[in-house]
Amino acid sequence: MSEAGEQREPKPAGRVAERLSAADDARPFCFGVRVYYEDTDAAGVVYYANYLKFMERARTEWLAALGFPLAAFERDYGVVFVVHRCEIDFHRPARLNDDLTATVEALHRGASRLLARQEVRRGEEVLTTARVTLACVDATRWRPVRIPAALAATLETPA
Repeated sequence: MSEAGEQREPKPAGRVAERLSAADDARPFCFGVRVYYEDTDAAGVVYYANYLKFMERARTEWLAALGFPLAAFERDYGVVFVVHRCEIDFHRPARLNDDLTATVEALHRGASRLLARQEVRRGEEVLTTARVTLACVDATRWRPVRIPAALAATLETPA
């Protein structure tokens, strides 16, 4: 809900949500996704592994919205994020042509790890929830390294 109390509409499919304002700093980042035929299984519902793809896209767009597009991030800092752990719960199925929203909310940042809560929703209905731990690694040696100071500071500061 906004300060005026009205409900916010999710962003259209394929659109990146705006960076959160200070008044909305508790609201997760949202990324719109439309379900295509290729996302579904023989039963006509989204194949379980595709929820992970939707969440990956949301994390990529979230970092870009924070000012850290992945290609530039790797080039400038020599690091990448890899999924270290993922706990996922499936609550309800999504179907062909559904407009979904994948969310990202940073819960905790360590020296070289970031814990995020993610959801895939259809409107207000939560379809999938996940806790994803990302490890920051050196892009050449594939060894854990500290999250770059610029990103760490951005994550500590309300948008």
